[in-house]
Amino acid sequence: MNILVVNGPNLNFLGKRNIKIYGDETLDELMVWLETSAEGKSHSFKFYQSNHEGVIIDIIQDESLWADGIIINPGALGHYSYAIRDALDSVSIPSIEVHISNIKKRENFRKKSVLKGVCIGQFYGKGKLGYLKALKKLIGYKSI
Repeated sequence: MNILVVNGPNLNFLGKRNIKIYGDETLDELMVWLETSAEGKSHSFKFYQSNHEGVIIDIIQDESLWADGIIINPGALGHYSYAIRDALDSVSIPSIEVHISNIKKRENFRKKSVLKGVCIGQFYGKGKLGYLKALKKLIGYKSI
């Protein structure tokens, strides 16, 4: 499978930002870990990170012919970006939303996801394992 992994705002600061919540690994380290995992080794990945909503939409659209599945950690954009929701819905590629922290146990505004309804799954509060769970779910979904 071709797996598109899109990371949103502030994820470029993993390993620096609020380590008690997000951990001490950088985004690059996390993506290498995912790609070289037992599950990831037999798949192709493209990794992107942007702090800009429009760039994330462009990535989703531009990679839609290549990607068989999308793992997206939209960061805070997952709580209010109907534009990203529409982009995911328009490409008709199975997508899974990931959040490193437990969004249900944080501030009220973080508890809502506008992407949830267009994704085949959502993982939160699992740290980096959320990405691996998302990958496994995509693999299982595509093999049905």
